[in-house]
Amino acid sequence: MTTAAGTGIYEKLKRLEGILHGIDSLGVAFSGGVDSTFLLAFAKTVLNDKVIAVTSESKIHPDWEARDARKIARDLNVEHLRFHSNEMNLPDFLKNERNRCYVCKKALFATIREIVSGKGISSISHGANLDDLQDFRPGFKAAEEDRILSPLVDARLTKDEIRILSREMGLPNWNKPPMACLATRIPYGTPITREALERIGKAERFLLDAGFSICRVRYFGSRIRIEVHPNEVSRLLEDSFKNRAIRFFKRMDISEISVDLEGYSQGSMNQAERVIREVNLSGSPGQ
Repeated sequence: MTTAAGTGIYEKLKRLEGILHGIDSLGVAFSGGVDSTFLLAFAKTVLNDKVIAVTSESKIHPDWEARDARKIARDLNVEHLRFHSNEMNLPDFLKNERNRCYVCKKALFATIREIVSGKGISSISHGANLDDLQDFRPGFKAAEEDRILSPLVDARLTKDEIRILSREMGLPNWNKPPMACLATRIPYGTPITREALERIGKAERFLLDAGFSICRVRYFGSRIRIEVHPNEVSRLLEDSFKNRAIRFFKRMDISEISVDLEGYSQGSMNQAERVIREVNLSGSPGQ
């Protein structure tokens, strides 16, 4: 069968079903995003009550993401275990070097394993998909070392295919924009602080509430660079919105506000060769 995502999507779904049938019980590291929601929902149909969701709640994740995850798990009628992760107490994470994600995931998976083992759960999975392998993801190394399963990768499912299947399953967030932890907005080498994470979260909430479908606020202390969907960059630069945005960000003590003219690109902070074309919201060209 052929779909907009390519051939074999239902063969891949059948492969995923077979993979899950081979698992006795499963704890899904559940963020509430498209991928982990699809995995959780489909695993529920295969494993019934032998699947649970496990969610870390932390300063590196926006509050609204945790609320969404709680609602989805409740609607799926899946047991949902939540805990406060401790990455903000890890010096190697706060240093924000290129292994930041590895440090975070090692601690995260260790805590999840401890939690699910107390529930008699034999396996843990995360919601990585095939497309994720194209980006720099040191957290994958931590997952492999800790024997964390990646059923969507093993089934060769791409992001577009997961969205199609999620829509067919009636999942409410099938078209939700991709989300990553707030620490990814801070360039490597700049220490991660609670204040920085709170400011990033507040800034992105402002843009989402203003109707932008996706946004990233790249944080450089008193300077930020805003990324929105390429089709929405022009709206960001319109005087009617620009002046409102300038007032909002100035109240946050942001002294320089620029816009990436190419728009949001997944993993852009990992693309050392990428040339950033930006303009200052006040009208001066960026560097």
